[in-house]
Amino acid sequence: MSVTSLPHTENQSAAESAPIPFFSQANAFRRLWPEIEARLREVADSGKFSHGAQVARLERRLAEYTGAAHVVGVNSGTDALILLLRACGLGDGAGVLVPAFTFVATATAIVHAGGRPQFTDIDPVTYGMCSDAAERAITSRTRAVMPVHLFDRMADVAAFTTLAAQHGLTLLEDSAEAIGMRRHGKHAGLHGAGGVLSFFPSKTLGALGDAGAVLTDDAGIAARVAALRHHGRPGATIGHFPAINTGSELAGVNSKMDDIQAAVLIAKLSILEQDIARRAELAAAYTERLTGVPGVRKVPGPVRDGRDDRDVRYVYVVEAEDRDGLASALAAAGIGTEVYYPVPLHLQPCFADLGHRPGDFPHAEEACRHTIALPLYPDLTIGDVDRVCAAIRRHYTGTTS
Repeated sequence: MSVTSLPHTENQSAAESAPIPFFSQANAFRRLWPEIEARLREVADSGKFSHGAQVARLERRLAEYTGAAHVVGVNSGTDALILLLRACGLGDGAGVLVPAFTFVATATAIVHAGGRPQFTDIDPVTYGMCSDAAERAITSRTRAVMPVHLFDRMADVAAFTTLAAQHGLTLLEDSAEAIGMRRHGKHAGLHGAGGVLSFFPSKTLGALGDAGAVLTDDAGIAARVAALRHHGRPGATIGHFPAINTGSELAGVNSKMDDIQAAVLIAKLSILEQDIARRAELAAAYTERLTGVPGVRKVPGPVRDGRDDRDVRYVYVVEAEDRDGLASALAAAGIGTEVYYPVPLHLQPCFADLGHRPGDFPHAEEACRHTIALPLYPDLTIGDVDRVCAAIRRHYTGTTS
């Protein structure tokens, strides 16, 4: 008997036992494939596979979506951070305040730009950098503050705008996860000198591989990032390259965006709002089912979804007792999870020279011990959410009800 001819109960049973990966975008690509294929053919026919027409189109579309005066496409969210920091002159050992609870690229980007990360603790409720803790961490070397918009909400940009103004600091935003998020009517990344977007495949707007962008309303910063991404060559904009013997004014890198990734992102941008709404629906189902489950210490709080203030569910993170045991139990049930983040930045070996010790940033350390991210992406079904929640309840109570 073929799979397609199985009785309904057998088909249902197979679906209920199928693995639930932490992330998949297979169905999304099947739906969008005709448009993606047409754009990929256009790339192939043009003979220009990076820094070309598709990248230029994507930059314009992102500017329209975010309201940014300038969008500069690069080859990853990490490079976007590095080039933004460099474009703002934050090298030569400049101190940049960042939270101890975030992805390592937030801080390594500062190092690669020639600066020095200055870690601070987080707000235990939102996981964002605590503005009071940031103010206490300011020293004579501090030149910038870079809050991170993490998981499903923005950091307190109003507090950090005030902090930057009072202490003469540059405000930057690690908004890599924050496409679609707004506060006070402004898109994430546009509250200070600039911000970034990552298009890593699992992001709310994800490519087939790595890609990123810098967002800014500052023409000078945009021009410097645009030069830095293409070996520091001034005027090396999309569609117009200087003669081969034109000198480089800056010590740039090769961080041009791939047109194949741009083509995919343009197609996916057309369904971004649908995907954001679907993520919100799935997250609400998780919260309903997990609230009050023994062992689940904390589920995400309500998000804002207004015209001026909007949060976006990028990942669904809970705090759990016996977090690692839960992750193992879910893996045994065929359910993928991720830990964001297992080790706080101040305790990672690459930052040992900064001299931090356990206990320096207790809220960040507590989050690292207990947080776990559950599957959340538009391909997921409510039935999948039911299975994940049932497996969590079973782990803690021995029953699914």
